[in-house]
Amino acid sequence: SGFGPPTVIGERRSIMSDNLPVLEKLSYAVGHFLNDLCASMWFTYLLVFYHSVLGFKNTYAGLLLLVGQIADGVCTPLIGYESDQTPGCGNYGKRKTWHLVGTVSVVLSFAFIFSQCLGCNFITPQWVSLTYFIPFIVIFQFGWAATQISHLSLIPELVSCEHAKVELTAYSIRENLSVLGLSMTRHHTMSKQLLCCFSLQNLALIVLGIGSLFSLLFHVGTKERRPGVRGESGPSSSAPPPPQFLLQWKCWLKQPAFYQVAFLYMCTRLIVNLSQTYISMYLINTLGLPKKFIATIPLVMYLSGFLSSFIMKPLSKLIGKCLTYFLGLLMMLAFSCWVLLDATMGQWVYGAAIMLGAGSATILVMSLSMTTDLIADQTHSGAFVYGAMSFTDKVANGAAVMIIQALNPCHATACCPACVWFYHYIIVIVTGGVAIAAAMALCSILIWPIKIRGREL
Repeated sequence: SGFGPPTVIGERRSIMSDNLPVLEKLSYAVGHFLNDLCASMWFTYLLVFYHSVLGFKNTYAGLLLLVGQIADGVCTPLIGYESDQTPGCGNYGKRKTWHLVGTVSVVLSFAFIFSQCLGCNFITPQWVSLTYFIPFIVIFQFGWAATQISHLSLIPELVSCEHAKVELTAYSIRENLSVLGLSMTRHHTMSKQLLCCFSLQNLALIVLGIGSLFSLLFHVGTKERRPGVRGESGPSSSAPPPPQFLLQWKCWLKQPAFYQVAFLYMCTRLIVNLSQTYISMYLINTLGLPKKFIATIPLVMYLSGFLSSFIMKPLSKLIGKCLTYFLGLLMMLAFSCWVLLDATMGQWVYGAAIMLGAGSATILVMSLSMTTDLIADQTHSGAFVYGAMSFTDKVANGAAVMIIQALNPCHATACCPACVWFYHYIIVIVTGGVAIAAAMALCSILIWPIKIRGREL
């Protein structure tokens, strides 16, 4: 199968409004709130919890994160395909149905990940604990993937205008302001002299409670548009017939732009997720800062990312998405150079955190917006595209963390002198080194713009 005449698809897309009410934009934005809170804990505290609190080896802690990333990576394209094919539960809509399935899976599994395994004690072999945690991690990652893919897939179905998609994506990123509340809770947790299993378990329960509330607001306030439905006004019978040819999932694999965007998205997620994963180790082990900085620095990062999201729509409209993404990369490279040249930045770390937060938010919003540009009017297979993009990101992140953990020169629970410089260079490489790879992907998009090549597949 190939793809049909753009005029026919364009007529179908004109049904939808590009000016959603503010309340509906906000209700859509908070639909990923639970995922973001859980991801914040997952990347910031997973290695700290299993290595420093439960005493797992570096490789074992890395293995648990790798298992989670692989499970997420495998689930995302499968969920994307099924989300495109299944009609949903009754009149609820297929995207919101999968979102609900994912939310329930996350709620039922996440708290167990940050708890001591039931019946375990200090003499329990570590492989037994690993066996206990893996099923909960797999269920959590399945739920996280289902929520993410269904949430992102709603963007090209709710709005069709390019700049409206950027705005809606930025609205979703702005929900990270909510993580400020989590960061303030972190500050209370980290103000203690030592992390403990009980405090992190309570934090996980707080995350689930707040996130579940906002997921409920999403399901109540967001109305999923279905093909052939005019929406608030006009009968469905007046809608134009669906296009005769549509781009199916197999056809995406033959599109060069599909791989361009996938590589750019993978690099973007590597920068964002790995910097979030190892920033705590860098602050404590390399810079020797008090534990309260594990709370305040993410707070500054999220706040700067939140504020920068307000200028993304007008900036991308003025200079284009590629140049806006490039500005974000420049901030990441500036942060990397700052870390490389200033080994003992002290209080100046707040300035570096502002740069890291703003740069991360910018490249993340722009990479997601480029993915919506790739999907364009092919919303029927949009979930598969998001799933495939996420697959590259999850597998790459899991493999990167496993490699980094295996290369860690310190095998003890407490940090040794060798790991001081280790985390210093890890932060430099994951921000500056991967940013260079992302710049190369961006150059390819500037030379060969994102579009579906017009040929029968």
